[in-house]
Amino acid sequence: MDIVVKNISGKDTKKKVSLDKSIYEIEPNDHAIYLDVKQYLANQRQGTHKTKERGEVKGSTRKIKKQKGTGTARAGDIKNPLFRGGGRVFGPKPRDYGFKLNIKQKRLARKSALSYKAKEGAITVLENFTFDAPQTKKYIDLLNNLDVLDKKSLIVLSDSNKNVYLSSRNLKRTKVVTASQINTYDLMNASSIILLEGSIEKIENILK
Repeated sequence: MDIVVKNISGKDTKKKVSLDKSIYEIEPNDHAIYLDVKQYLANQRQGTHKTKERGEVKGSTRKIKKQKGTGTARAGDIKNPLFRGGGRVFGPKPRDYGFKLNIKQKRLARKSALSYKAKEGAITVLENFTFDAPQTKKYIDLLNNLDVLDKKSLIVLSDSNKNVYLSSRNLKRTKVVTASQINTYDLMNASSIILLEGSIEKIENILK
């Protein structure tokens, strides 16, 4: 698949880039995408939820009434889960929601996501660029020139660039990552994928 490289003004240049068929033109695997996205979202969870059980609630351990002869159900101390202010039965405890996923499956998921975007025509290749200083207005102009200002966009850099990252940080609908940071969730969540010219080779090296 050949794509014309664009400049930061949004105009076509004379250069063309050939995208690897084994990455951008495979038969997408929906289950691999599901598992990779599920793992990504699970890893975002803090898992710090906690409730007190009857052994942790403050209160007396005295038996509140005699065992028999009251006509009501037997009861122990005031911390019984059936009483108001008592402990909770089988309440949530701090835990890690993460789970392992085979590296081959993760690669397949990313390839599938890129193939979906390529089929939709949602991939743009941009000339390598940099900003001398962080400036959100310049970044907005760039998105406007590429006609993705009102869309969810993902810009993939070859290497980390602090000025470009800081310029995009205040904008909700766009995200800047390096080639080594791409994940299936970000790829599927974005309406437009913008690959810098230098990032293509790095993506291919990672996913092959």
